[in-house]
Amino acid sequence: MGHLVTATFKAGDRVRVKAAERPGHIRTPAYVRGKPGWVERVHGEFRNPEQLAYGRDGVSRQPLYMVGFLQTDLWPQRYAESPRDRLYVDIYEHWLEPVVDQEARQ
Repeated sequence: MGHLVTATFKAGDRVRVKAAERPGHIRTPAYVRGKPGWVERVHGEFRNPEQLAYGRDGVSRQPLYMVGFLQTDLWPQRYAESPRDRLYVDIYEHWLEPVVDQEARQ
């Protein structure tokens, strides 16, 4: 108990999901890779599920974030509903990178 979270990002920070293609069991949906969003909240630190899936110990623990995306950023040519609609996905820190302000919008 009392484990200190060492999260790099905080609520409101603009982030981009890394566009990496990694083999094996991963927990980051392909449709958000390479897309800009923002940190809605920090959930805490958890064992890495990408390692746990292969029977490893999942250490070191990874900060987990709720990341928000505008639907129009995810599907710019196909999303016909409100441009303010959002989607939220839980994403581990090793999949995120910072975004400069002019690159993303909320």
